[in-house]
Amino acid sequence: MASLLSTTLNITVRVAPGPVGRVAFALFVRPLGRPKVRPGEAEVMARAVTGRLVVDGIPVTTYRWGDGGRPVLIVHGWSSRASRFAGFVEALRARGRTVVAFDAPGHGESGGRSTTILRQREIIRQLHARHGGFSDVVAHSFGVVSTFFALRDGIRADRIVAIGAVADFDYLAERFRGLTGLNQAVEDAMRGHVQRRLFPDEPGVWPRFDVCHHPEEVPSEILLVHDADDDTSPPGQSRAIAAAYGERARLIETRGLGHRRILAAPEIIGAAVEFLGADPSRTAAHSSAPAAVSGAAR
Repeated sequence: MASLLSTTLNITVRVAPGPVGRVAFALFVRPLGRPKVRPGEAEVMARAVTGRLVVDGIPVTTYRWGDGGRPVLIVHGWSSRASRFAGFVEALRARGRTVVAFDAPGHGESGGRSTTILRQREIIRQLHARHGGFSDVVAHSFGVVSTFFALRDGIRADRIVAIGAVADFDYLAERFRGLTGLNQAVEDAMRGHVQRRLFPDEPGVWPRFDVCHHPEEVPSEILLVHDADDDTSPPGQSRAIAAAYGERARLIETRGLGHRRILAAPEIIGAAVEFLGADPSRTAAHSSAPAAVSGAAR
C-alpha cells in the first residue's frame, strides 16, 4: 500500500501539486505507531501527577514529578513518549528537581493522530505559563528542533540537554522522502502546502526551523549527546549545532547506544544530570566527557 501510494503521488504531482502536497503533509506529520509504556517505566509514570491541556482541539496529557518552581522540561522524540525518560526523571528527582513532561498529539496518552512543530511550540508555551518558566530542558531527536523553535519565540531555559538531535527541517524532509520513496517534486508540493496553510504571510519561514539559525536568540548553555551508530539522525546534526553555538555548547559522542537505547544509558543520564546540576556560569568551561562515556567531547 505504501509503495502504491508513493508511486501515485510521484506521478500525480505533475498535474495536481496542491492536493498531492496536502496528502504528503498529512503523512509527514503522522507518527509511525504509538508505543506503549515499558515495564521498567511503569513505576515512574505511576508516580506522576497527570494533567491535561488542549492544543488545536486535541487533548494533550502532561506529567509532573515534584512541586518546586522552575522545573526541568522533557520533550520526547518522534513516535516516542514521555515515559522513555523514566531514568532521567528518577535521577533528577533524586537531586530534588521538579520535572514536567508531555505526550505530544498522536503520541502516548494524548489524543489526535498527528503533530507539528507549531503544536509542540504551543504545548511548551502553555506549560511554561503554567509552571512559571523552566530552569532546563532535556530533549530527544525531533524534540530538539521543537525545543529550539519554542525557545527562539520567547521561552527561556538556562540549560539544554539535546540527545540524538535533529537540527533542521531539511533533514526531516530528506529522511521522509527516503522512507516513503517520494520524489523531490512531492517534497516541493508539501512545502508549498505548509507555506500556504501555516505561514501565508511569512515566505522566509524555513530558516526558523533550523536549530543553528541565529544562535544568539537562544542564549542557553547546551550539552549535546549523539551516538556514532545513530540510525535515525546522523552525528553531523549535533556537530553542526556545536559549531554554531561555540563555547556555549559541549558535544559528547558515544558508540553502540544508537538513537533510542541512549535514553536509558546510565552514563548518559549521569552526564546530563551533572550538567543540569552545575552552576550555569561554569558549564561552558567544563569540557571533559565523563569517564564512562566512550567517544570524544568536542
